[in-house]
Amino acid sequence: MNGWRRMFQRKPVEVLLQEGRARGGLKRTLGALDLVALGVGGIIGTGIFVLTGVAAARYAGPGLAVSFLISGTAAGLAALVYAEFASMLPAAGSAYTYTYASLGELPAWLIGWNLILEYIVASAAVAIGWGSYLADLLRSFGLILPKAFTAGPLAGGVLNLPPVFIIALVAAIGITGTRRSANLTHLMVTLKLGVVLLFIILGATRINSANWRPFFPFGPAGVMHGAAIIFFAYVGFDAVAAAGEEVKNPRRDLTIGIIGSLVLSTVLYVLVTLVLTGMVHYPRLNTASPIATALLSAGMGWASALVAIGALAGLTSVLLANLFAQSRVFFAMGRDGLLPPLFASLSSRFKTPAASLGIIAAGVTSLAALIPVEVVAQLANIGTLSAFLFVSAGLLVLRRRYPQLPRPFKTPFVPWTPLLAMAFSLYLIANLPPVTWIRLALWLAVGIAVYLFYGYRHSKRLPVEPAAGYPLVPEPAAKPLPNESEPEQKKSS
Repeated sequence: MNGWRRMFQRKPVEVLLQEGRARGGLKRTLGALDLVALGVGGIIGTGIFVLTGVAAARYAGPGLAVSFLISGTAAGLAALVYAEFASMLPAAGSAYTYTYASLGELPAWLIGWNLILEYIVASAAVAIGWGSYLADLLRSFGLILPKAFTAGPLAGGVLNLPPVFIIALVAAIGITGTRRSANLTHLMVTLKLGVVLLFIILGATRINSANWRPFFPFGPAGVMHGAAIIFFAYVGFDAVAAAGEEVKNPRRDLTIGIIGSLVLSTVLYVLVTLVLTGMVHYPRLNTASPIATALLSAGMGWASALVAIGALAGLTSVLLANLFAQSRVFFAMGRDGLLPPLFASLSSRFKTPAASLGIIAAGVTSLAALIPVEVVAQLANIGTLSAFLFVSAGLLVLRRRYPQLPRPFKTPFVPWTPLLAMAFSLYLIANLPPVTWIRLALWLAVGIAVYLFYGYRHSKRLPVEPAAGYPLVPEPAAKPLPNESEPEQKKSS
């Protein structure tokens, strides 16, 4: 019984707050604009540049615009929950850390294990799309890459090399420092938004309303299947939450970054989907580079090449955000002893989790080089939705356990908001193909085995908590977190 209680022991809020203030760890270098850019960089990309075509052709048709609204609503409810956690517990690890504080060690491990699935698999999907756009760009200049090296063995090729290149490049950038990654993200996001707006403006002049008929060719079930498939395009705001220990003013800026990036991205997703399906009849969009395909079909080759360049920049920013977030989850899990110490180690020069980034890059490369994009997307979605489910439940628990804890942002309409987030997550999970559940069950079985043979034995847990829970010391939580820029400000004054 004691062992069972240890598996569900919660990590005290006080400990998380102390870790967030500790010196010698991750540097606090990010502001509100950096977080919005990180969120938009992680959200806008895969959904627009990669999955819109496949999801429209196979699941929802023009009704994919409604699918994006449904997924955006589900993500928005989860984002409100994340925003409260992020402002209250500005620590690395996002959903893993929040679950550890509210539901206990074993649930936190399972969420962290699912986040591995979410980010590594989602990054593989993005890298595959990046390779597809690179091939389209080169084709517009008369250069055709051999299929043997642009597709994995399951898609009729030998090895998909372009994704291998971009993953290695992004991992190298991430290792060299958070500030440098943020600056590159700003540049990539600016290029990406410019290209998206250009496509909306140009495409709006080539819309044929006949392509929207029927608007729901697969019926309501198709719309929901489409929402479930493209849902992982919204996971970028989780990368904002994962940056909690690297934000100068987390109690304000994390909320701005999470909610602001999600609202902006949802509006752009819906507009792009309407234009795309208005330009090209949905059955012809079954490709990993649908926007370039639509512009080519409209005779705008020059714009197709420009969009391909913007898509490459945009998808690069998604990879930056995903690898950033996953490495911070690994960092938090390694610091808690649930993963080997290597994952919690920081580069002495750059103060980044360099070893974690290298391991993540190797895993993403293996998937991207061998597995088709649609299989990858389904795996990422179920990992994301399970994280939203646990975090929403955790908010209800933490509200009851620590009602007096300072909450700079409070999720509105509790308990209804987290309950709706849980209901949406469960419904979207139910609309994923059954084979995806089987893959998740196998993944979780492996995760539980790893936890029992390593994590449980090496966890740096505190003594088993009493039934009444840990005593809360609210005073430290009310103090402002350290700002790395304060010493320079004082000197300049």
